[in-house]
Amino acid sequence: MLLALVLGAASLTSCRRARASWHRRTALGRAQAAVAVARINRGRADYLRYCALCHGREAQGYAADHANALGNQDFLAIASSAFLRGAIASGRPGTPMSAWSQRRGGPLDDRQINGIVAYLRSLARRPLLAVSARPSAGDPVAGQRVWTERCVTCHGARGQGSAIATSVTSPEFLRSVRDGYLRHTITHGRAGTPMAGFARLGPRAIDDLVAFIRSAEHVPGPPPPPTYEPPPGLDRLVINPTGRPPEFTLREGRFVPADQVAQALAQGRRMVILDARATSDWSTGHIAGALPFPFYNIDQMAGQLPHDGTWILAYCACPHAASGHVVDELRRRDFPHTAVIDEGWSYWTAHHLPTAHAAIVPTP
Repeated sequence: MLLALVLGAASLTSCRRARASWHRRTALGRAQAAVAVARINRGRADYLRYCALCHGREAQGYAADHANALGNQDFLAIASSAFLRGAIASGRPGTPMSAWSQRRGGPLDDRQINGIVAYLRSLARRPLLAVSARPSAGDPVAGQRVWTERCVTCHGARGQGSAIATSVTSPEFLRSVRDGYLRHTITHGRAGTPMAGFARLGPRAIDDLVAFIRSAEHVPGPPPPPTYEPPPGLDRLVINPTGRPPEFTLREGRFVPADQVAQALAQGRRMVILDARATSDWSTGHIAGALPFPFYNIDQMAGQLPHDGTWILAYCACPHAASGHVVDELRRRDFPHTAVIDEGWSYWTAHHLPTAHAAIVPTP
């Protein structure tokens, strides 16, 4: 009888310990889940502020320019967290995709970038695929023939992108993906987007295409300096403050040709030029005299603008998405003398109009 009581007490103690352990594990799981949900919510808030203008409020893509559909299930099935993190941090130089990391001169710290990645990963409805690491053994010359026949209309002659499709030869992109990622995308496409699947080409032609894409890597120019000076204050906001006002002819009452702007600058006319891109882009290169006025910081900066009829121009690389958003918001705040530089940054640089970049801060 005594042995039974002892065994019963031991069993009861064991059950209590098991229940306590279960409660601890459950509480820990709930706490971890709450932390994960909070991180996703913060990530969505940052996504809406910094990314939705081009990629869409629901990550559906193509909201502006040709920004890809980040919420597309075919994309999320092969885009790892490391891939997403690198794309956000470093951007795609030579394309409208800015570098958002503070280390590149952008506004986001690592915590914010990880939050956006967590939000995007939360949209995935299928497990992440392990794409093959096998390097392509294709023939780039044969691949270029297939490219010219099948891909050039959307992605451009050298994969640099177009008005309807993204660049696939950006060095940052090609460094971040395996050949298996490219093969999978070419084979299966992206459902719900203009990117069709080309499985019918067969493995050899697809390998040739991958080899051509690798060979066509588009180098947009020298890499950005490793460190940046902080964006200057607004005390130098007005260009040629004693000059006469420019005489612009606006298209649709909204867009001013870049050549008219360049001529007005050469004539010493008074104006304000705002770079609506991320601050990392301004640091790397901007229209001479333009100051950073990123589209995501309008409220904090609009109060500093002259309200005396001075022409205020905005530009970006899209060329109308971020700059158009800035102009819309300024007009809503009663700045009527505002316009978008029609052709944007790419035209300005392609025609060798005056540019500048941030000074390099000596490394401590």
